[in-house]
Amino acid sequence: MLPLKDDVPSSSIPFVTIALIGLNVAVFLYQVSLGMDADPRAARAAQAFVAEFGMVPCRLTGACPAADQFPHPVVTMFTSMFLHGGLFHVGGNMLYLWIFGDNVEDTLGHGRFTLFYLASGVAGAVVQTLVNPQSSVPMIGASGAVSGILGAYLFLFPHARVLVLFIFGFFVRAVYVPAMIVLGFWIVVQFLNGVITVTVSASGGAETGGTAWFAHIGGFLAGIALLFLMRPRRTARL
Repeated sequence: MLPLKDDVPSSSIPFVTIALIGLNVAVFLYQVSLGMDADPRAARAAQAFVAEFGMVPCRLTGACPAADQFPHPVVTMFTSMFLHGGLFHVGGNMLYLWIFGDNVEDTLGHGRFTLFYLASGVAGAVVQTLVNPQSSVPMIGASGAVSGILGAYLFLFPHARVLVLFIFGFFVRAVYVPAMIVLGFWIVVQFLNGVITVTVSASGGAETGGTAWFAHIGGFLAGIALLFLMRPRRTARL
């Protein structure tokens, strides 16, 4: 189920949403450029870039202090939001940001939306760290911040409709689905995968890279809370 667009028009140009998408894409292209050279050192440089600017939970908690503390672990909660692990990772996050971000920005205003986005991303990083404080795997991606947008959108526009592309084998069809179903299904998937991850970890499974499910959950819940704290300047139109 791939979302394509929603049916909620914006009354203003989403400058911040567009800027965030541009910045994320620019950083991703720079990441890719670091590893394009055939020299093995290029691949190491790309990995070092992610390790340096990604958010490593154990660095944040002090469980694995690094010799080089630049940038400061707190700073990496912000820099990690603009790094991604691949084309589908950045593409998926930017698609959701484009579809749902403009309406949340339209409601909050450009300045408050910027703070909202960053705060949601930080909240996602904090929750992921609380769940796995010993992890030495860098967490990267805008998923926590985008999840905050999804949480706010669900409360602002519960009766909106989202055009989604259903793909099942050779069956492909675009249909409008209530936003409550699309986003409700999304958060249930995040929660179930988070529970599975914790269960596997508790049973002695080895730590590996993967999706930071609890960053998604934390960002989503933070988005709902921040929406009410920031007091939108007008009510939803749907």
